[in-house]
Amino acid sequence: MVMLSVAAIIISMSFSIRAAHANVSLMVFGDSLSAGYGLSQADSWVSEIARNWQANHPELEIINASISGETTAGGLNRLPDLLERHQPDMVFIELGGNDGLRGFNLTTMENNLRQMITIIQSRNVKVALSEVEIPPNLGRRYTEMFKQVFHEVAEDMDIPLVPFFMREIAIDSNLMQNDGIHPNLAAQPIIANIMEPLLRELLEREVLEPSAATAASVQQALYVSQTLYGQLEAAQ
Repeated sequence: MVMLSVAAIIISMSFSIRAAHANVSLMVFGDSLSAGYGLSQADSWVSEIARNWQANHPELEIINASISGETTAGGLNRLPDLLERHQPDMVFIELGGNDGLRGFNLTTMENNLRQMITIIQSRNVKVALSEVEIPPNLGRRYTEMFKQVFHEVAEDMDIPLVPFFMREIAIDSNLMQNDGIHPNLAAQPIIANIMEPLLRELLEREVLEPSAATAASVQQALYVSQTLYGQLEAAQ
């Protein structure tokens, strides 16, 4: 009876693990570049990916928690509530551009990014960081130091760093709004095509594969318990 109870517990564990990972969600936590500034949110690149996944990868979900004008300080303040509300399996941080455009202290920006990553990881949620670049208006030294922050944070905290998706978009005036900062409607499907395979690969590598390994270990434990129970019955 003891062995049977153990087997029943392990069976329920395997079902709960499968159910918990039947749908895997990624939260995009960014600024106007991800929020679809100047456009309908339904036209943003995140929404493009959402429609793609609904049709072709229904096990995946993407949540857009981006707002225009967001800084790393604002993101740090909003983050706990968003994690509680959406319960994502992974967070993609795309913040820092507004800090740079406003000439904010880079040490403060770096500390904000590190705190956000620490909060996310403390919830057992995976995290990836977007590289961010800014125009050279504030001088070459500042812009290079700004970009380096993202590389150092990702390396030090051992998280994936995703290349800046605006790098090629920003130099094509046909893909930019009149302000020269935000991508236009035509750019959104292009950004989605750039980001979709990257984000899907991150989810598969960081969330789905470890979960599959955990489920496999539970199945192995179930097999062992069933074998032992069979031996016990035979001995009786």
